[in-house]
Amino acid sequence: MSTAKPVLTPGATIGILGSGQLGRMLVLAAARLGFKCHVFSPDPESPAADVAHRMTSADYSDTQALERFAAAIDVATYEFENVPATSATFLSKRVPVLPDPNVLATTQDRLAEKNFVAALGIPTAPFVAVSEAGELSPALAKIGRPAVLKTRRFGYDGKGQTAIGDGADPAAAWDGVGGQACILEAFVPFAREVSVVAARGQDGTVECFDVTENEHRDHILKISRVPAAMSATSAQEALRIADTIANKFGYVGVLAVELFVMRDGGLLVNEIAPRVHNSGHWTIDGASVSQFEQHVRAVAGWPLAKPVRRGRVEMINLIGSEIEDYRKWLTIPGAAVHLYGKTQVRPGRKMGHVTRVFAE
Repeated sequence: MSTAKPVLTPGATIGILGSGQLGRMLVLAAARLGFKCHVFSPDPESPAADVAHRMTSADYSDTQALERFAAAIDVATYEFENVPATSATFLSKRVPVLPDPNVLATTQDRLAEKNFVAALGIPTAPFVAVSEAGELSPALAKIGRPAVLKTRRFGYDGKGQTAIGDGADPAAAWDGVGGQACILEAFVPFAREVSVVAARGQDGTVECFDVTENEHRDHILKISRVPAAMSATSAQEALRIADTIANKFGYVGVLAVELFVMRDGGLLVNEIAPRVHNSGHWTIDGASVSQFEQHVRAVAGWPLAKPVRRGRVEMINLIGSEIEDYRKWLTIPGAAVHLYGKTQVRPGRKMGHVTRVFAE
């Protein structure tokens, strides 16, 4: 049934696998368009559950719960890429799932993802598969140092990866990522990191938001700025790359393509996120349509909007204990404060964000 392309009417129910802050913002965008949302997650007390029309709390492998979930929704989507692809495939036999679970399977495996991008003729950092400890030293001899060892699966915000510099012990690096299947990537001396958040509708229309420049601290996105400080030529190429990837996937929904901008203006694709993305949060207050509404429009079979940026925009993540200072942002003219409703404050945890829009 996954090939079926639904066209929903207001009052229909969108199922969301996952219930974090991305799910929360999807639910709010869907409600604005007259849709109901039913979220599915192992965590009954989560940001999306607070605002959803209905919640199913069960493990993603619980097929009986998935059966009931499928019977209660008109289309399914997901808010983060670590939902098991097998669960999405199971659902797709019963209800349309968008984006297609095959996309999820590809992007959950860093090696499959890199091979997919490379096959399109799009540059990436040099990489090689490392399936066992004995393959790491030959891989380093091929790639060179410094390099980055990354687990093939379940890595985000710097998790599941470690740098290997001159003099570093490969065995310690292997142990540090859990001794599991990896890829080894060459470290590239990039000038900045950027991303393109793109939406593709069921009719094949692609609409991209302006290229966003991202500043990370401790491997976690801290600040996004739009427009990115890059040449018009490089920005257009970044948009072309995102368009190419979305079309090759036959994608429906919003995805983000993370890229490195090299000192000569060249671009390398770092990762693909098959979902709405932290670097696109600025679109809620800084554009005529948000990434979340675009995703809802796409999976509902509605026309996409053409995004118009409202000015120069800055989005700041509130991480860990920074959330305790939320009140100061309430006093700053023009600042839009978004709190995710998380009750436990932990270092490195995204608790909310603030958006500021300035005149060009």
